[in-house]
Amino acid sequence: MLRVLADGPTYGYAIATRLADAGLGALKGGTLYPLLARFESAGLVAVEWRAGDGGPGRKYYALTTDGVRAWRDGAQRWADFARLTSELVTSGPDGTSAPADPAPPAVPAPPAVPAPPAVPAPPADPAAPAGAPARPPARPTGRPTGSSTSPSNGPQPVRNGARP
Repeated sequence: MLRVLADGPTYGYAIATRLADAGLGALKGGTLYPLLARFESAGLVAVEWRAGDGGPGRKYYALTTDGVRAWRDGAQRWADFARLTSELVTSGPDGTSAPADPAPPAVPAPPAVPAPPAVPAPPADPAAPAGAPARPPARPTGRPTGSSTSPSNGPQPVRNGARP
């Protein structure tokens, strides 16, 4: 907030608008005005009432010499904090600078799956001539499956008490 006041005297609503426009979100009056009052009590801002343009007067806030000093000190502390945080986030495990695009951690290969045991071929038909292929697979037995409604498939089951 002191940074906004470093640009020159302004009033509370303009400060809130400027902070919101900078992407810092909406600052409610219950937060803004008590903070400005604390700045005034600490001697960081000077207050001046000015007549409004066709409306009520406005309370303008301006940085004092101590306010400028507090703003610069705070800005330096913030820059130091941001630098140290950036170094912490981007440093490697031994404190050296991490590569710009680190390789993803190696993922171990899955264990080899043993091949299934070989299935023996069906025995040859003893009545077949030598060299003839093994007997064909057995044919399926039972009723045909499906959802056909033809009468040849027999009666259909009753579901949920409904009748066809």
